[in-house]
Amino acid sequence: MSLKHGLLGLLNYGSMTGYELDKAFKDSLNFFWQAQTSQIYRELNAMEKLGWLTSEVIFQTNKPNKKQYSITPVGRSELKNWLNKDIPDNEFQIRSVFLMKLFFSGERSFDESVIMLKNYKNNCMDAMASLYGTNSLIELYQPYVDKTHKAVYWKLTADFGKSYFKMCLDWADRTIKTLEESL
Repeated sequence: MSLKHGLLGLLNYGSMTGYELDKAFKDSLNFFWQAQTSQIYRELNAMEKLGWLTSEVIFQTNKPNKKQYSITPVGRSELKNWLNKDIPDNEFQIRSVFLMKLFFSGERSFDESVIMLKNYKNNCMDAMASLYGTNSLIELYQPYVDKTHKAVYWKLTADFGKSYFKMCLDWADRTIKTLEESL
């Protein structure tokens, strides 16, 4: 996936300002695709040059003007083409600094390994906790979605995240127990 396609997907729900897109992206897609605010604005400019979206400056009194973005038919076509492409083989490859460190942790003390695993668990719990607010966020963004059934896909990805982090927590518990039993 590219950041551009994530932004097209959000704009397909309806027109949004850069600020609204940044917030919507971080509220919905961030657990599986991270982007800095500066990246989002850079991509919006590039996408406008490609003709995938248009922008309109909205003048405001007592506030800075804002720019509202809308997907174009060309952008909608690009989104549909991207959605119809096969999942690339590298999608199922794992690159993890954490797992690389664990693999070589025989060079560390037992306590250092357990601390690393407990920190990993804490990070997983934090990530999982952030997903439990998903239902209220879906309700918040529901007005942007032109067809109510589209929100179910957000729920499905959040469910994947919850299941993934639950698996990671279960694995970390088993791993700590295995290490303790190996002493």
